[in-house]
Order: sequence, then structure tokens, then C-alpha cells
Amino acid sequence: MSRRLKNKHATYDDVGIDLKKIRKSHQSIGQFISSTHSFIRKGKVLSGFGHYAGLIEIDSNILALHSDGVGTKVIISQIMDSFDTVGIDCVAMNVNDIICIGARPLAFIDYIALKSSNKNLIDEIVKGLVEGAKRSEIAIVGGETAILPDLISGPGKNAFDLAGMVLGITSKSQLILGDKIKVGDIILGIESSGLHSNGYSLARKILLSKYSIEDKPEYITRTLGEELLIPTRIYVKPIMEIIEEEIIDVDGLAHITGGSFAKLSRLSKKVRFNLNQLPNAEGIFKQIQVDGHVKTKEMYRTFNMGIGFCLIIPKDSVDPIMTIVEKNRMKCMQIGIVDKRGKGEVIAQLDGRNIKL
Repeated sequence: MSRRLKNKHATYDDVGIDLKKIRKSHQSIGQFISSTHSFIRKGKVLSGFGHYAGLIEIDSNILALHSDGVGTKVIISQIMDSFDTVGIDCVAMNVNDIICIGARPLAFIDYIALKSSNKNLIDEIVKGLVEGAKRSEIAIVGGETAILPDLISGPGKNAFDLAGMVLGITSKSQLILGDKIKVGDIILGIESSGLHSNGYSLARKILLSKYSIEDKPEYITRTLGEELLIPTRIYVKPIMEIIEEEIIDVDGLAHITGGSFAKLSRLSKKVRFNLNQLPNAEGIFKQIQVDGHVKTKEMYRTFNMGIGFCLIIPKDSVDPIMTIVEKNRMKCMQIGIVDKRGKGEVIAQLDGRNIKL
């Protein structure tokens, strides 16, 4: 391992990602784009920034839109020369966000940027997109393929970037924005399939400085390359079944991605989220923490730590929701509680201490 990682605790700052600066940029973007909300001639913007999707009310329907990409996980696919699963990740990063406001995903468009024209590469990427659409029960209705040799860099002919946008629909009665979250609500977590599509800049810096993609590190049961390419789990089917089962109350939903559990704070600024039963670092997460000497707080602020999706619900909803999730062959567990009024703080009980994320 490099001397730099031996002598210090690795953080996201080490790979040039300053979360505080990113949040400030987001605030600035929000201020600029909010001025456009009055431009539309039909419908009304209900939410345009800061939540999991932009919302437009048209007649009795609410349209939800969201855009996201795969990030630097595409670099792993290039190293592995394997491209038929990153499309699943792209769809997952979009649909998993849009269901957080109670919308059913309907349609998807993709954007593939390539270093050079490459039909075989495109075909493999699209295979993954189609598989992601199947798992999400959506239609891919279009997209864009751009050849950008001066912009897309990377070794060989297979350098690319991948992003997409999803359209969903809901009604006011099914809209979930977190405003109903209250003291006493239970926080459930649904397991992730691994790293999903976040934290790869730090994970690559730590792991690929010590191992090759063919290696099997101590805490991982497959090769490192195989582990890093596991597709992001798609939560559409169980979450939509829960939402559309109108007798089950749901107060808040959160897709655990960049910023990890700190994202819960976007749901409500009136309560405190106490994550007192989070899972310990295992598998790929333990490998990253051990090899990178990463502090526990940094791990739970950066990676999903085995929990890919959270539900904030009344106590009476716990059993029926667990039944639905497990019916969809996913594991679900209680990871915390909304324990008191607050300002959106997220507290995690880690290493025997309460740590603010």
C-alpha cells in the first residue's frame, strides 16, 4: 500500500471530494434553478430541488423526474473489461431515488458518452439497461449516444460514461416527502448488495493500491473485481407494493447513496434520527476500513455499510412491511428510531459512542 495510506486515515477529501463544498454548490444551483419554476405554462412545480425528485403537478397527477449516473464504477467495468451490468446500476440509481417520494417509475432515457464509436461496447451497456428496466418494471423510451474523444479519457477504446433520467407518476394522496415523520417512528433498513454505486473513488484508492482485480482479499469471498462490479440492488417492487397497499402507513423513504445515512436529514428538519442498531462493517466494507485505516464515522458517512434503503414508519407498520420485503427475497431489519424532536440530526451509535453523521 502507498505510504500515504499507511500513515493516515483515508477520507473522501484524499480523493478530491469535499462534501461541504458540494453541498454549497447544490445550494447555489437550487437558488438559480428555482427562478425557472414560474416559466412553465401548464402545471405547477411542487418541488424542484433538494429532495429525491423534482415534482410537477398536472391536473390530478404528479409527475416526478430524476437524473443520475453510475459514477466512477464505470472505471471498474473498464478494468474488468465487463460492461453488461453497469446499465443495471444506472437504472437503479434513478428508480431507487424516485420511489422515495412515492412515485411509480414509468419511463427511462439513457445518455452514453464514448471515447470512440464502439458497437460491441454499446450493446453490452444496453443489455444491462434492459435488465435494470425489467427489474424496475419500466420502459426505456429513448436516449443519446455521444462520441466525445476530446472529453472522455481512459485507457484503450472502451472508455465511457453513463447516466440516465427517469419519469415517474404519483398522486397527492401517495406523495411521501417526510413531513409526516414523528417521534416514535421506527427506522427499517433493507440490505444492500454491496457498495452499490457510491464511494468508488475512495474504495478504488484504497483497494487498488494494494490488490489486483483478480485477488481475493481477506474479508471478501470473491475476486475484488467481481465484488466491485456487483450491481446495485433495485428496490422498486417491494417499495411500490408497500406504498400501493394503502392500509400500510409510511412516513419517509430514503435511498442510501452518496452521503450515506446523513441523507436521512433531508427528510425532516423537525426530528432527530437515532441509528442505534446499524450493522457492523463486514465484507467489502471491512476490507476498505482495515486497508485504508478509515475511521468509523467516515465509513458510515461515505458507504451504505450493508443498508441500501431505509423506511421511516409507525410501529404498527413494521410487521407487514417486513413481510413484503422478505417476500421479495430481501433482508430487512430495524436500524433505529426517531427518538425526539430536533433539527434533522442523524446520530449513530458506533464503537460504543453516539456519533453525529
